[in-house]
Amino acid sequence: MRSIWNGAISFGLVSIPVKLMNATENHSVSFRQVHLTDGGRIRYRKVCEVDEEEVTSAETGKAYEDADGTLIPITDEDLASLPLPTNKTIEILGFVPATRIDPLQMDTAYYLSANGVPAAKPYTLLREALKRSEKVAVAKFALRGRERLGMLRVAEDVIVMHGLLWPDELRSPEDVVPDAATKVRDAELDLADALMDTLGGVDLDTLHDDYREAVEELVAAKAAGEPLEPVREEDNGGKVIDLVAALEKSVRAAKESRADGEGEAGGEDGGDGGDGKVADVHHIGRTTHRTPTGKNVSRSAGSDSGKSRPKETGAKKSTAKGTARKPAAKQAPAKKTAAKKTAGGKAGTKATATKTTAKKTTAKKAPAKKTSSAKSATSATKKTAAGKSASGGRTSRSSA
Repeated sequence: MRSIWNGAISFGLVSIPVKLMNATENHSVSFRQVHLTDGGRIRYRKVCEVDEEEVTSAETGKAYEDADGTLIPITDEDLASLPLPTNKTIEILGFVPATRIDPLQMDTAYYLSANGVPAAKPYTLLREALKRSEKVAVAKFALRGRERLGMLRVAEDVIVMHGLLWPDELRSPEDVVPDAATKVRDAELDLADALMDTLGGVDLDTLHDDYREAVEELVAAKAAGEPLEPVREEDNGGKVIDLVAALEKSVRAAKESRADGEGEAGGEDGGDGGDGKVADVHHIGRTTHRTPTGKNVSRSAGSDSGKSRPKETGAKKSTAKGTARKPAAKQAPAKKTAAKKTAGGKAGTKATATKTTAKKTTAKKAPAKKTSSAKSATSATKKTAAGKSASGGRTSRSSA
């Protein structure tokens, strides 16, 4: 990495020799100007307006153009005679929290490297002091013939200096502020928050310049004699849209995109409920569903619909119980009639008890209860039937 400036950091009475190197580089594809007729490259030449002759760099000087067009010559000796204490020094003025620096002031970034072995100790001292204080240093430095403002901070154990614009170089935003009468509703803010939560964070290390790659592919195709067809993009700029509808659609699209990226349906980040559908967004991603029992159940748009349905066991039990009571009431008179056919008051008492019991029990238990008389009659009937069967069996065998 080539240094572009050598000097020292002035930290009170401590001087730290450093080298200044560019921390960024430009990867944009550059083009040359050519003559459309024959493809020849177009170059710029320095020509004097007075004699219309081409001049070299050695014959070129500096001049300041006044408001009336008058040129005032300024020599390198004139500039060198000006008091510029920061010509070879990065002078630290003070330390402030990083939040005090407006990002609008941020300019080119530079790496500061310790210049030589003796500079390693004071360099490390300043770096660790900046880390522990959690502050940044504001400094002045001179580069390319002018004094500039800078900010020193620590990044990956290296002191980085950002060039800062002077405060009077920032324009006031009062002319671009929206009309004060424009208001947004809480529902719109809630949808915007839901969209932000759905989109989540971004890994800056994975970002790249798609346009630059497309230009490189175009150049390669042109060189191979295979021109590419331009891709047309849909232009929806300037169209008035329903803000709420657009936010709701954006939330759904973001959920579907995240679900496709993760390779699974549903999930905590807002997938579907197993049926491939994404729930409509009404109140920050919550929807209301009506269950078979008629109850409204609210669930999150990203939750599983199967998990959110309430249990219906209680409803089924109550229905079954009501159905069971009706047959019990109809069967009770039959038991009462059977009880009356028995002899004596004891049989009548048992019939009354059987009637009361039939009302309290379910349809399944009602037929199981029988009076002693009914049992006796049943037993006698079975014996008679058995006798007849046995007699019939003997007759059949004799006939055979």
